Amino acid sequence: MSQKETFLRIHPHDNVLVALQNLELGTVINFEGESFPLVDRVAAKHKFAINELAQGAEIYMYGVLVGKATVTIPKGGLLTTANVHHASEGFHLGERKLSWHQPDTSNFAGKTFNGYHRADGSVGTANYWIVVPLVFCENRNIQVLKEALVDKLGYKKAKSYEGDVEQLMELYQAGKSVEEILNADIQLSADKPNSKRLFKNIDGIKFLNHSMGCGGTKDDSDALCGLIAGYITHPNVAGATVLSLGCQHAQVSILQAEIAKRDPAFNKPMVVLEQQKVGTESELLKQALKQTFAGLVQANQTQRQPAPLSKLCIGMECGGSDGFSGISANPALGYVSDLLVTMGGSVILAEFPELCGVEQELSDRCADEETANRFMQLMTTYNARAEADGSGFYANPSPGNIRDGLITDAIKSAGAAKKGGTSPVTAVLDYPEKVTKPGLNLLCTPGSDVESTTAEVGSGANIVLFTTGLGTPTGNPITPVIKLSTNTVMFERMPDIIDINCGTIIEGDETIQQAGERILNYVIHVANGEVEPKSVKLGQDDFIPWKRGVSL
Repeated sequence: MSQKETFLRIHPHDNVLVALQNLELGTVINFEGESFPLVDRVAAKHKFAINELAQGAEIYMYGVLVGKATVTIPKGGLLTTANVHHASEGFHLGERKLSWHQPDTSNFAGKTFNGYHRADGSVGTANYWIVVPLVFCENRNIQVLKEALVDKLGYKKAKSYEGDVEQLMELYQAGKSVEEILNADIQLSADKPNSKRLFKNIDGIKFLNHSMGCGGTKDDSDALCGLIAGYITHPNVAGATVLSLGCQHAQVSILQAEIAKRDPAFNKPMVVLEQQKVGTESELLKQALKQTFAGLVQANQTQRQPAPLSKLCIGMECGGSDGFSGISANPALGYVSDLLVTMGGSVILAEFPELCGVEQELSDRCADEETANRFMQLMTTYNARAEADGSGFYANPSPGNIRDGLITDAIKSAGAAKKGGTSPVTAVLDYPEKVTKPGLNLLCTPGSDVESTTAEVGSGANIVLFTTGLGTPTGNPITPVIKLSTNTVMFERMPDIIDINCGTIIEGDETIQQAGERILNYVIHVANGEVEPKSVKLGQDDFIPWKRGVSL
């Protein structure tokens, strides 16, 4: 792609073009030996018709059906929600299409990362202690533990805005008006150095509040226990403190069974306290503090050691997507996926509502018919449940997605699926199952990025690569989340939350393959503990379990 190009045809079968920059009304488009003017202004990232599209005409992008025209769209006309509605192809059990071109991995030959080796053979890219409630009734006690432990043990984040509040207080006490306060030049507080950590080998203590565990469906409370078990057995977790009330649906026995399913020989330090058995709140907190401290002493003995790149399990995620997502950052992640799979690592592609329209391709790439059938069954059941609640996969694009050119779910999905690369699908997992096979794993999650990221980590992702076109500060308590921008404008506007710019691909300065290798090298630095992604620096510890059937 050269810097002079102003539009792009993604696939030879497409009948629309993508604007790579703002194109004014009347701009002459020279395409395949033919010239025609734009009959609308087309903003960057949006699409316009190559030929006239009659009412009912099928619209193709990425070589797949992504919509149908609701009215006649003239040649050079802009595609909008007013003239296009969602449409996608059906899917069925087809032939296995498992051949693929493995990328050259010679630039990564012999490379390792320094990680935390666990007894089950997994390797962490970080070393955290987690404190988690089995039910929302314990959230306050979790908060008390956080206030007691984080600052004293040296884990308080550097950035503080207390000085800013003090400046505002001084202005108020000096009798300044609201208008004067709003117009005042507040000097933002400088970053303060972190306190000295007592436990050198523990990256932090993380507190995973949530609103579940009782009062909802039994399926949701059981899934919550599975998710929490996924975090406790996660390679990035050294040990855990679990607080239970006692009478809730999410029982300790269910959690223990879920832990045993994931790690039969589980031997990490774990503190489990049930308030209704212990008695007073003060006694509960006293025991929690003492036993957690003892567990931290034990967990601090683990140190980073070299590990092959095959021990990486990368979750592929997107949020705040735009019209460039599917042609810059997402394909670059797809190349990272293919590199890692070639080297024996694991990849997780989730967000099932954002695979709508590419089911046939992914089904055909499944390693065997049983795996393909499971994928199709999960897709069909999920969409049917959403439709029963008055929605469906077609309702997935957000207002921000639509504003930036993703006007149907199928358009969004076709670009989102590029994060999974081209390798065969080795396993299909239902939430909150654990990754047990190397290669590309499909995990059933909602398209909601925080819920999906939470789920990917619960399934074993020890790094998450997260693409965004609009910008989002999402992170995770225990797994480093690396943010990649789809365009340079957003990268320059939000440098405090974005780690890597993939707008270089749109501008013609870098190929998808070059960007992919650059990303994987950055991943290795993060996995080594040498670099903290912005989400980690900001303490962006988002944790939202999925309430199944409610969230898309």
